[in-house]
Amino acid sequence: MHTPDIKIIKTEILSDNWYTLNKVTYTIAKKDGTTETQSREAYDRGNGAVILLYNTTSGTVILTRQFRLPTFINGNTSGMLIEACAGLLDNDNPEECIKRETEEETGYKISKVEKVFEAYMSPGSVTEILHFFIAEYSNEMKITDGGGLEEEGENIEVLELPFDKALAMTGNGEIMDAKTIMLLQHLRINNIV
Repeated sequence: MHTPDIKIIKTEILSDNWYTLNKVTYTIAKKDGTTETQSREAYDRGNGAVILLYNTTSGTVILTRQFRLPTFINGNTSGMLIEACAGLLDNDNPEECIKRETEEETGYKISKVEKVFEAYMSPGSVTEILHFFIAEYSNEMKITDGGGLEEEGENIEVLELPFDKALAMTGNGEIMDAKTIMLLQHLRINNIV
């Protein structure tokens, strides 16, 4: 497989408000040996982690629902999105991050998680690598109502849904979040729930 020779010429910060939007100019050697100069924008928000909690006894999963402005701008009339619990690493390792996010967002305190894979979620424009986890939960692990952190502007609804219903919601458009669809499919493909 051809690995192109790439040299970064210049990086310009276009925005550093919430995260960082860079314009990167670089040269890339093509397969025919010629070199081309290109410019692309890349949004750097850091890396993240996501988890799908499941219960094999009840056949249920824990999901969240919250307002997502980009979906509202792009046709989601309510702006509400059903998704698996997730968050940015914030200098934590992925496992510690996802345990913290799980407790903050869902109210479940989990101690054992299983990492299943990593993926670039939007490699054409976003630098983020997402670490994917699953974990079994039980009612005894519920220690708070969850809902996220008020100081982060989070207003998260916690949903406990039958696994088969959640999976069907990916087909009818009620669940349109890629990371959530990937984790639900992982549970189905591996006959976990």
